[in-house]
Amino acid sequence: MKVQKSPSMADPLTKFAYLGLQGGKSLMGLAHKEVSTRLLQWVAPSSAPVTMPVPPEMLKELRVAMERLLEQDWQEAEAGLYPPSLLFDAPWLDWATRYPLVWLDMPLTWNRRARRQVRDLPQDVEPEAFPDYYLQNFHHQTDGYLSDHSASLYDLQVEILFNGAADPMRRRLLNPLVKGLAAFAARPASSLRVLDIAAGTGRTLRQIRGALPQGHLVGLDLSAAYLRQANTWLSQLPGELPQLVQGNAEAMPFAEASMQAATCVFLMHELPAAARANVLLEAFRVLEPGGVFVLADSVQLADSPQYTVAMENFRRVFHEPYYRDYISDDIGARLRQSGFVDITAETHFMSRVWAARKPL
Repeated sequence: MKVQKSPSMADPLTKFAYLGLQGGKSLMGLAHKEVSTRLLQWVAPSSAPVTMPVPPEMLKELRVAMERLLEQDWQEAEAGLYPPSLLFDAPWLDWATRYPLVWLDMPLTWNRRARRQVRDLPQDVEPEAFPDYYLQNFHHQTDGYLSDHSASLYDLQVEILFNGAADPMRRRLLNPLVKGLAAFAARPASSLRVLDIAAGTGRTLRQIRGALPQGHLVGLDLSAAYLRQANTWLSQLPGELPQLVQGNAEAMPFAEASMQAATCVFLMHELPAAARANVLLEAFRVLEPGGVFVLADSVQLADSPQYTVAMENFRRVFHEPYYRDYISDDIGARLRQSGFVDITAETHFMSRVWAARKPL
């Protein structure tokens, strides 16, 4: 498949602008968390989670890992893997208008945490339409994943959580994705189908569109509200609008061998072990032989023991009922058990990226 090419960005001023932007996002994320934590301790101390102290050496390692992530992000854009404009792509004005809503939503989050209420969902939700494990307030967020309000704040909340590194981490799947699709290089680019599992608000699809401007993109998600938000974001892009489908990743509404590639970002840690296994089996089923599967999620204890405190604090601060099981899970072994071969894995900042192939 033809790779997206872009002009060289050797101009050091452009790189400086990118690093300055990322630095600003990082400072905003850190400042937001510091202020909100102090406010919580003052206003609702009973809601404050008990976290472990962060060792100075871990903070240093995180800073170094962030620098490596941003340098790789820059280099891959400069090499033409995706257009340099993607490095600066974000709905800044829209996020600015939504940021006050993040603060207004916090008292609800604090109250929910204090009451240990994790199934505080909209009254119009039909429980039988979703698996039981999905009907929760993941991260203690209002409405879980089941309202337009939740979908409208999600991307901004994730940006704050990762100090502006969410999209650079997502883009780490683009290199193995493009390399994997080289197996179908003899076919027209527009005939290749790439499925993003648990597409959410479409941020990953937006990154993929940058690297594969002619590919046929498909997004699957359980939440109609999040798919509506994805449609809003993705309809702003030129070219073909990705196909968005509501459905369960454990039983995907796609034919066997109908996709040449599949991706999945930040889903595995929010699934119980059995559902995790089912999603991987489904990913294998829908791929054409020779197809590539790229999976990105949180780092784990085995590959990043130096971040153990960060992983433990993440679980304590946010409602993540399956995270402890996930960070001890052997995803490589699960991929092999599902039938995948040629499995590789790399760590980028706080994310782990696996790539695997369905054998011919």
